[in-house]
Amino acid sequence: MDSVKTEGASSSSLEKGGKGRRVACPSSSKEGKKRKKTLSSSFSSISGWQQEVFLSFHGEDTRKGFTDHLYAALQRKGILTFRDDENLQRGKCIGPGLLKAIKESIYAIVIISQNYASSKWCLIELVQIVKCMREKETILPIFYHVHPSAVRKQTDSFAQAFEKHEKDPEVDMEQIQTWRDALTQVANISGWHVQDR
Repeated sequence: MDSVKTEGASSSSLEKGGKGRRVACPSSSKEGKKRKKTLSSSFSSISGWQQEVFLSFHGEDTRKGFTDHLYAALQRKGILTFRDDENLQRGKCIGPGLLKAIKESIYAIVIISQNYASSKWCLIELVQIVKCMREKETILPIFYHVHPSAVRKQTDSFAQAFEKHEKDPEVDMEQIQTWRDALTQVANISGWHVQDR
């Protein structure tokens, strides 16, 4: 993202960040430079859309820290950004308002954190993001304190999360496989890796 600062995220640093500021750097530098240029140029020409960015994140992990700072930085840049209300009532499926927000956004920034896959809501949301954004190729993953390979292979906390889902009588295996597939697809996209100092 074109020099979008996220001041205040004191507990983390972003790989290869510039001196004196925190900049989200891609996990693949060559692809990242191309993506960065495309993203910044697209933002300057799509002001007619309802939202330019949809933020997907696990609230307890990042809302009061990284996501708040990222949202504020995007707002300062004049980028129209949607994030859900922390008091939003969760259901078994995405409501029409939230689905509309996903469809009407140009980009989806998916902040994958340690407990992201433990949330059925996050996974349901992610499936819709993948469906809506597949053709536009505009999903931008941020791996927040997790390694991309752990997300891709669904090990560590992700393995534990899916083990819990599999024991949930309200969730069928077909739905779980859909969640796994969506998570794998997003993890295979070149993104940004946020690490501890």
